[in-house]
Amino acid sequence: MSAVHAAEDADFRGPLDVTKAATAVLDADGTVVGWGPAASALLGYPPHEAVGRPIGSFVADHPGAYATGTPLPGAAHARRQVLRMRHRDGRVIRVATATVPLSHTGTGPARLLSLADADETERWEALQSMLRGLVDQSPIGLAIYDTDLRVVWTNRALYHEMGASQYAGLGPDEMVAQGEILSEGYTATLEETMRRVIATGEPVIDLHYSGRPPSDLEHDHVWSCSYYRLQSANGTALGVCEESVDITDRYLAQQRLDLLVRAGARVGTSLDMTRTAQELSAVAVPQFADGITVDLIDVVLEGEQPPPGTATARRLVRVWEGPAPEAAADEDRGAGPDVGPDVRTGPAGRAAPPQPVVHPPDSLQARCLAGGRPVLEGPAPKGPTPEGPAPEGPARTDGAHSRLAVPLCTETSPLGVVTFRRDSHPDPFESGDLLVAEELVARAAVSMDNARRFTREHTAALTLQRSLLPRYLPRLTGVDVAHRYLPADSRAGVGGDWYDVIALSGTRVGLVVGDVVGHGVRAAATMGRIRTSVRALARLDLPPDELLARLDELITQDAHEQAAVQAEMDDAAFGVTCLYAVYDPVTGRCSMARAGHPLPSVVDPATGAVTHPDLPAGPPLGLGGLPFESGEFTLPEGSVIALFTDGLVQGRDRDRDAELDALHAVLADEHDRPLDDLCDRIVATLLPGPVDDDAALLLVRTRTLDSDEVAAWDLADDPEVVSRARALATRQVGAWGLDGELSFTTELVVSELVTNAIRYASGPIQLRLIRDRTLICEVSDTGHTSPHLRRAGNEDEGGRGLFLVAQMTQQWGTRYTATGKTIWAEQPIPR
Repeated sequence: MSAVHAAEDADFRGPLDVTKAATAVLDADGTVVGWGPAASALLGYPPHEAVGRPIGSFVADHPGAYATGTPLPGAAHARRQVLRMRHRDGRVIRVATATVPLSHTGTGPARLLSLADADETERWEALQSMLRGLVDQSPIGLAIYDTDLRVVWTNRALYHEMGASQYAGLGPDEMVAQGEILSEGYTATLEETMRRVIATGEPVIDLHYSGRPPSDLEHDHVWSCSYYRLQSANGTALGVCEESVDITDRYLAQQRLDLLVRAGARVGTSLDMTRTAQELSAVAVPQFADGITVDLIDVVLEGEQPPPGTATARRLVRVWEGPAPEAAADEDRGAGPDVGPDVRTGPAGRAAPPQPVVHPPDSLQARCLAGGRPVLEGPAPKGPTPEGPAPEGPARTDGAHSRLAVPLCTETSPLGVVTFRRDSHPDPFESGDLLVAEELVARAAVSMDNARRFTREHTAALTLQRSLLPRYLPRLTGVDVAHRYLPADSRAGVGGDWYDVIALSGTRVGLVVGDVVGHGVRAAATMGRIRTSVRALARLDLPPDELLARLDELITQDAHEQAAVQAEMDDAAFGVTCLYAVYDPVTGRCSMARAGHPLPSVVDPATGAVTHPDLPAGPPLGLGGLPFESGEFTLPEGSVIALFTDGLVQGRDRDRDAELDALHAVLADEHDRPLDDLCDRIVATLLPGPVDDDAALLLVRTRTLDSDEVAAWDLADDPEVVSRARALATRQVGAWGLDGELSFTTELVVSELVTNAIRYASGPIQLRLIRDRTLICEVSDTGHTSPHLRRAGNEDEGGRGLFLVAQMTQQWGTRYTATGKTIWAEQPIPR
């Protein structure tokens, strides 16, 4: 029985029902001809006092107040009214009356009068009104199922929602098409859920259920359903009552809100534009759209910001294309934009290599970029959009029945365009979807703009790093070198560790490795200052311990000067560790000193034994006032020296001793391999994954010069030896096959340097010639004063010697030794 039939079959089964009410029988004139016991109980008059009296005489106001009354709903010809009637004891009571005609002949009993307490009647009528409201007016769908879970009754709301279908006898899962329980923690079907309610008596509240009702088979609806058991007075189960409310709009709004919440947590987790586009697609597909493409302006990928109003004139690059059915993919390959090769994606979507993409001027992407607002292609949205009605594009004949392009932009400039596509989704994009799409894209735009800024800063940081670290290491006769650098701050690509190889006088080589506290650009800038200082001090040919002492003074002085200006010190300048070594390939001797830096590992070329030189640690740089000590030792030719920073052998969850053992094992087993291969092997063994500290590695294989490449003579402190020195040098240059102009220049240089040594110093003098990549001439004496280049006047008798040496050689300089000094000059050797 439906709600409609229930309303039409309403009767008097209430206080005025003849089986419950007080009754009186009236004739055609309104005279009482019958008086029931209930009437006596209600008004107090016994039958013999009531029969024969006009019914109006019982009315308290006036006899004419009684009339036939208003029609009584549900009962033909019945009339109802409320009267103030006088009780036999004199009090006035409110009485509800209902009059029903019995005969139309005009003789005998003509009407049946039912009487009941008016207050009780009105309460019953209010309850009936409420029940009729649930049946006829309530938007809540009500259904009653019997114990076999067949529909036996529904109210009007459910009756119309089901499209007036023949639902009687249907089961709960047969009422709608494609039904599905959305709430978690319930059984797979409504029938199973309702049987559990019958069995346990526990109600189910707010179960979400989706499906397509007969009245709207094209769209999914969502209902909030509640179930409770119907039972008799003795507890026998009679069936289940279902209450359902269509919450489709509310559910979609909640889904959109959940979508935005997920976007806030999942979009923009990195500073990578392609990954951000992928995260946006992962959030939007398939709940919001069936496919998504992200096109960025080309300069954005380079970290630049396109000027406002230039978006349509810029080239677009596609960085992501989400899942798409084959039909849509075919359409895009045909009439759609030309995106070049290898950009298509499979059903799962992928981050294709960025490729140029060209959109026709009338495409929705081009119109979106030109107008700076979303553009819809397909059916018009339901309801107004924030910018007014979106233009409706031509109807699509392929699978993508609705597409939406949203500008990807910041407050000041455009970044690109995002296109959402619906292919299998039953509903086209509507006004609520436009708002969600704009919010999704706005969040992605913030992340992508951050990524763009990072790209710009990253490029600048890499440029800084390239300018600070050696772009290439010099090719030297005395050593073979290989190096690796792994910054911990992979986002910036720079760190505070550094290494260097410095060509010194006399074919000697300066080797440097150091570590600045911290990571990133600030540590790299500090490293650059220190590296520059080391190179400048190394050019002075200072011994390692003195170089570190000078460097310590510079760092301390700079830090205090900065603190005096900025009221704070550069923390990165304190605690810097450094190791500086000088290797002489002529003698095979190596001297080094360290400032809090790890000891190098030295591999013997004959046995493969790995040892650490006996070298005092020394304090870190920047502490000031503490001494440094050098150590010196001989290295066989072919020895391998591994200089490294602590990031190579220690870190989070890494044991330093175990890492050193692993390093030594690689060096011992593979020291004879090419140094580049050995570097790769060490890095693969010690740092197989991401590093949490900067790591620098410098491998050096030593060489020694052949004895026939070096010639040395001890000379007396006598002016007469100058001519002998010239002759010795000329003869040796000729023996090396370097006759000609180089012989004359060498004779001049030797003459000038030996003459100065005799004139301004005392004690023995040594002349040494070295044939390397250049021809090196060295004169050593016991003096400690360095000659200075000056310009002699026209009338001066001296002062032109060093000027001639400087003009005729490639470079010259002075280095100090434990016994005095050495003046050296280098000449390029003609090919």
